[in-house]
Amino acid sequence: MWGIVPAAGLGSRIQPLAFSKELLPVGSRLREGAARPCAVSEYLVERMLRAGVTRICFVIAPGKSDIVEYYGAGYGSVPIAYVVQPRASGLCDAVFRALPLIGPDEPVIVGLPDTIWFPEDALTTLPDAILSFLLFPVDRPERFDAVVLDAQDRITEIQVKRSDATSRWIWGAFKMPGRTLGALHALWQSRGCADDYVGTLVNAYLAGGGQARGIRAGRSYVDAGTLDGYRAAIALLGEAERTGGPGRLSLGEPAAKACALSIP
Repeated sequence: MWGIVPAAGLGSRIQPLAFSKELLPVGSRLREGAARPCAVSEYLVERMLRAGVTRICFVIAPGKSDIVEYYGAGYGSVPIAYVVQPRASGLCDAVFRALPLIGPDEPVIVGLPDTIWFPEDALTTLPDAILSFLLFPVDRPERFDAVVLDAQDRITEIQVKRSDATSRWIWGAFKMPGRTLGALHALWQSRGCADDYVGTLVNAYLAGGGQARGIRAGRSYVDAGTLDGYRAAIALLGEAERTGGPGRLSLGEPAAKACALSIP
């Protein structure tokens, strides 16, 4: 199973930084009994590993070589591949850059690398065979993409950053078979590649007869891509550690140096 990490964004909401926003130090791991800082994107990577991801693809911008230098060839025993989004063209374009690596029968998970959320194993609740979104309750859904469900938890609409959002549930990650990713890509191309946001493309997918499910397994969600969100992320992790929860990373760490990736 593949995990796609779109990391090509400019990070303008939290600039100026001397490094990519995905490497923003947040929280820690234990190494030889001592706490060491780690990058915010590692929380997504570890949550993907908990869900069974065996290969990871970072989608990066041309100037983000620091991500390659940081992660190298993999995370723990899981290999990492890198593809380049030549210019900032939205989340849909970034995700589809990884499509050539993914077979039609392979499940794929997509998450956002500047977010921290709980529970850690929430991705395990997403089914393999259908497009599904991991949902989280928030107080300000208009800042995110709110997801509207019917009585059977089928998605009827994704409300992209709408001030009149009618649902307090937002998506934080999604999963689908590789063939569904291919179908979304074909739809995106047929619409002139005009969809920057996943939500507008999924709305068109639903209007054409496609189906998607919302899984309300999330408990807390923080977007660390703003200064306020960064502070909230530190507070969330600190609270998890104080209450005996899994606040620190534990499944691995970035490889020391890069090497060739062999994809079966």
